[in-house]
Amino acid sequence: MLALGGGLLIAFVLAALIAPTATGDAVNTVFTFVARWFGPLWQVLLLATFGVALWLGFSRYGNVRLGGAGQRPEYGRFQWIAMIMSTLLAGGGVFFAAGEPVQHYVDTPPFYDGVESGTQEAADAALSQSFAHWGFLAWAVLGTLASIVMIRGQERGMPLRPRTLLYPILGERVRHSRLGAAVDVVCVIAVVAGTVGPIGFLGLQVSYGLSEVFGISGGYPLQLGVIVLLTVVAVLSVASGVDRGIQFFSKANIWLAVALMLVFLVLGSLGFVLDSFLGGFGQYARDFVPLALNRGDHAWLGSWTVFFFGWFLGYGPLMSIFVARISRGRTLRDLVVSTAIIPPLATMFWFTVFGGTGIFLEQRDPGAISGPLKSVGMDAAVISMAQRLPMGAVVAVALLLLTITFVVTTTDSMSYSIAAAGTTSGEPTRAVRAFWALLMGTAAAVLIAVGDGGITALQSFIVVTAVPVGFIMLPTLWTAPRVAREMALEQGVVAPDHPAPTASEPTAPAPNRSPDQAPAQAPAQDPRT
Repeated sequence: MLALGGGLLIAFVLAALIAPTATGDAVNTVFTFVARWFGPLWQVLLLATFGVALWLGFSRYGNVRLGGAGQRPEYGRFQWIAMIMSTLLAGGGVFFAAGEPVQHYVDTPPFYDGVESGTQEAADAALSQSFAHWGFLAWAVLGTLASIVMIRGQERGMPLRPRTLLYPILGERVRHSRLGAAVDVVCVIAVVAGTVGPIGFLGLQVSYGLSEVFGISGGYPLQLGVIVLLTVVAVLSVASGVDRGIQFFSKANIWLAVALMLVFLVLGSLGFVLDSFLGGFGQYARDFVPLALNRGDHAWLGSWTVFFFGWFLGYGPLMSIFVARISRGRTLRDLVVSTAIIPPLATMFWFTVFGGTGIFLEQRDPGAISGPLKSVGMDAAVISMAQRLPMGAVVAVALLLLTITFVVTTTDSMSYSIAAAGTTSGEPTRAVRAFWALLMGTAAAVLIAVGDGGITALQSFIVVTAVPVGFIMLPTLWTAPRVAREMALEQGVVAPDHPAPTASEPTAPAPNRSPDQAPAQAPAQDPRT
């Protein structure tokens, strides 16, 4: 799998390098088809995943201990949530946090077509649309049902590989089958494409930031230098293992992110951000299902909602490996709350702090943020915003540092997961872990050299790779509840024939009887009722 997955990535990079226009045109043609015809499936899949995850987490099965009744958590709660959040938010959280809400504020999304651009209603609608992309649905598909199935498969002796997601359906034969090998390969390709993208975004953003703040000449040499630095740090981090490098950068990310949010709230407009968060979240809650299933403007959806949903879906299988690796000993309810509820709320507030501040500055000086956003791209929005705050240079440097550490965490954790997916048993070797981090950094450097066509082709390719992954993740909608029940029965959380009463099913008091009266034999209960 190492040779095949790596070989296919190298083939794509070489094609983009030799014939960038033809490669970009071909990928974009497939992308348009995929976004149109598979987008609806992904929208339903993500919404259903969130719904099933909530039901499992807050049902009687929420008390199930993942990994076995005697298993205890390997990591403290803060360390655990920090690793989960840093891995996923880095996929674009810094890159898109400022630019996307401002973009939706200036150009109102089709779903909110009746809202006048440039008003407070437009600000609420912009944040609501951003929350729909980066909120509950995205996090649920990345860390809930698939992780439950993965942990159960590991209990049964299956390896931490994507094929284990099909174990509840196919049983042991998936371990050595060609189908299992194909599942591993397509999932690795999807997550590699999804990780190379942020590395490329990082090179663009840091290069632009250094050029704007310090006057350093931008261009490819500077972008290459940034990517080389990130790759070296990621290689060292993943080589040191989960307990050292990955855990260190995760905790550092969270503390630095909190510090930067406080700085933006103090130097920007605390009142505007809080009002916008409440207004945007209220609108998001009201339009939650219609936003998730909106099929109004196919072209717009392909560029935004379907693109993001495909990107997150492509991460799903490999992210479930990483979450399964660090979540043994947690309860099922812990898993759902700490992946599908707490991180989305934190992410939405994060987007409001940066995106809301950008909208606030745009209202005060029209074109201040939207101008660089339209002329340069997403990488310009957050730097332009930082420059207009007091101590702008210091804030911009801190943002660039945070971007680097976030993307390092994504790169090293996904390198670990990819290496684990190619390992039959035990921990993946240090050399294999380092190889994947190095390969993804090299791919990003080459695609940046191609120019905008290379990055655009990669962005489209991310969505294309999500097609087979969607069908691999689909069965978790019914296999995760099934394996949760199996674990609940084994651990005594529920009785085989007499399910534990829920809050809506109070236990009836036993009738009074004398000590010498034997209890009446109750009729057998059908386990299907």
